[in-house]
Amino acid sequence: QLQLVDSGGGSVQQGGSLRLSCAVSGGYLHYVVIGWFRQAPGKDGVKGREVVSCISGSDGTTYNGDSRFTISKANANDAVNLQLNSLKPEDTAVYYCAAAKSRSVQDVCDNALKFSFWGQGTLITVSS
Repeated sequence: QLQLVDSGGGSVQQGGSLRLSCAVSGGYLHYVVIGWFRQAPGKDGVKGREVVSCISGSDGTTYNGDSRFTISKANANDAVNLQLNSLKPEDTAVYYCAAAKSRSVQDVCDNALKFSFWGQGTLITVSS
Protein backbone atom coordinates (compact mmCIF):
# COMPACT_ATOMS: atom_id res chain seq x y z
CA GLN A 1 0.00 0.00 0.00
CA LEU A 2 1.25 3.41 -0.90
CA GLN A 3 2.39 5.62 1.95
CA LEU A 4 3.01 9.32 1.62
CA VAL A 5 4.85 11.56 4.04
CA ASP A 6 4.77 15.26 3.33
CA SER A 7 7.10 17.78 4.93
CA GLY A 8 8.65 21.21 4.55
CA GLY A 9 5.96 23.55 5.80
CA GLY A 10 6.61 26.45 8.12
CA SER A 11 6.08 30.14 8.76
CA VAL A 12 7.34 32.69 6.26
CA GLN A 13 6.93 36.37 5.49
CA GLN A 14 5.01 37.51 2.45
CA GLY A 15 7.19 37.12 -0.63
CA GLY A 16 9.14 34.25 0.84
CA SER A 17 9.65 30.74 -0.50
CA LEU A 18 9.25 27.21 0.77
CA ARG A 19 9.90 23.78 -0.66
CA LEU A 20 7.59 20.94 0.24
CA SER A 21 8.54 17.30 -0.18
CA CYS A 22 6.36 14.21 -0.53
CA ALA A 23 8.17 10.94 0.16
CA VAL A 24 6.50 7.98 -1.53
CA SER A 25 6.92 4.37 -0.37
CA GLY A 26 5.11 1.06 -0.74
CA GLY A 27 4.57 1.37 -4.46
CA TYR A 28 5.94 2.61 -7.73
CA LEU A 29 5.78 6.28 -8.47
CA HIS A 30 5.61 5.31 -12.13
CA TYR A 31 2.00 4.11 -11.77
CA VAL A 32 0.43 7.08 -10.04
CA VAL A 33 -0.30 10.76 -10.30
CA ILE A 34 0.95 12.75 -7.33
CA GLY A 35 -0.99 15.86 -6.46
CA TRP A 36 -0.47 18.66 -4.00
CA PHE A 37 -3.60 20.08 -2.42
CA ARG A 38 -4.24 22.71 0.20
CA GLN A 39 -6.94 23.18 2.77
CA ALA A 40 -7.57 26.65 4.07
CA PRO A 41 -8.83 27.29 7.61
CA GLY A 42 -12.55 26.64 7.84
CA LYS A 43 -12.65 24.17 4.98
CA ASP A 44 -13.46 20.60 6.08
CA GLY A 45 -12.85 17.14 4.64
CA VAL A 46 -11.33 16.01 1.39
CA LYS A 47 -13.89 18.04 -0.58
CA GLY A 48 -12.49 21.16 1.01
CA ARG A 49 -9.04 20.57 -0.47
CA GLU A 50 -8.05 22.72 -3.42
CA VAL A 51 -5.74 21.32 -6.08
CA VAL A 52 -2.41 23.15 -6.29
CA SER A 53 -0.34 21.05 -8.68
CA CYS A 54 -0.03 17.53 -10.06
CA ILE A 55 2.58 15.40 -11.79
CA SER A 56 2.35 12.08 -13.57
CA GLY A 57 4.87 9.58 -12.24
CA SER A 58 5.01 7.84 -15.62
CA ASP A 59 5.65 10.64 -18.11
CA GLY A 60 6.25 13.72 -15.98
CA THR A 61 3.26 15.66 -17.30
CA THR A 62 2.40 18.43 -14.90
CA TYR A 63 -0.46 20.69 -13.99
CA ASN A 64 0.14 23.90 -12.09
CA GLY A 65 -2.72 25.96 -10.78
CA ASP A 66 -0.43 28.90 -10.03
CA SER A 67 2.69 30.03 -11.89
CA ARG A 68 4.41 30.78 -8.57
CA PHE A 69 4.51 27.07 -7.80
CA THR A 70 6.57 24.34 -9.47
CA ILE A 71 6.16 20.61 -9.03
CA SER A 72 8.94 18.15 -9.82
CA LYS A 73 10.10 14.60 -9.19
CA ALA A 74 13.18 14.08 -7.08
CA ASN A 75 16.16 12.49 -8.84
CA ALA A 76 15.77 9.26 -6.84
CA ASN A 77 12.23 8.97 -8.21
CA ASP A 78 10.79 8.26 -4.81
CA ALA A 79 9.68 11.77 -3.91
CA VAL A 80 7.85 14.72 -5.39
CA ASN A 81 8.71 18.29 -4.50
CA LEU A 82 6.65 21.47 -4.65
CA GLN A 83 8.53 24.75 -4.82
CA LEU A 84 6.43 27.70 -3.67
CA ASN A 85 7.69 31.20 -4.42
CA SER A 86 6.37 34.70 -3.81
CA LEU A 87 4.08 33.45 -1.08
CA LYS A 88 1.08 35.51 -0.05
CA PRO A 89 -0.97 35.48 3.17
CA GLU A 90 -3.82 33.86 1.24
CA ASP A 91 -1.55 30.87 0.62
CA THR A 92 -1.83 30.04 4.32
CA ALA A 93 -3.22 26.50 4.54
CA VAL A 94 -2.43 22.91 5.34
CA TYR A 95 -0.78 21.40 2.28
CA TYR A 96 -1.26 17.72 1.49
CA CYS A 97 0.31 15.44 -1.06
CA ALA A 98 -1.83 12.64 -2.44
CA ALA A 99 -1.66 9.82 -4.95
CA ALA A 100 -4.19 8.68 -7.51
CA LYS A 101 -3.94 5.33 -9.30
CA SER A 102 -3.75 6.87 -12.73
CA ARG A 103 -1.07 7.84 -15.21
CA SER A 104 -3.01 10.81 -16.54
CA VAL A 105 -2.87 14.19 -14.87
CA GLN A 106 -5.78 15.29 -17.05
CA ASP A 107 -8.04 12.52 -15.74
CA VAL A 108 -7.61 13.12 -12.03
CA CYS A 109 -6.13 16.51 -11.28
CA ASP A 110 -9.42 18.31 -10.95
CA ASN A 111 -10.90 16.65 -7.91
CA ALA A 112 -9.39 15.63 -4.59
CA LEU A 113 -11.90 12.79 -4.34
CA LYS A 114 -10.08 10.97 -7.15
CA PHE A 115 -7.01 10.59 -4.92
CA SER A 116 -6.93 7.55 -2.64
CA PHE A 117 -3.73 7.97 -0.67
CA TRP A 118 -2.88 11.00 1.42
CA GLY A 119 -0.03 12.36 3.44
CA GLN A 120 -0.62 13.77 6.90
CA GLY A 121 -0.41 17.41 5.80
CA THR A 122 2.07 20.18 6.50
CA LEU A 123 1.08 23.69 7.57
CA ILE A 124 2.23 26.82 5.76
CA THR A 125 1.61 30.16 7.44
CA VAL A 126 2.37 33.33 5.49
CA SER A 127 2.40 36.59 7.38
CA SER A 128 2.10 40.05 5.89
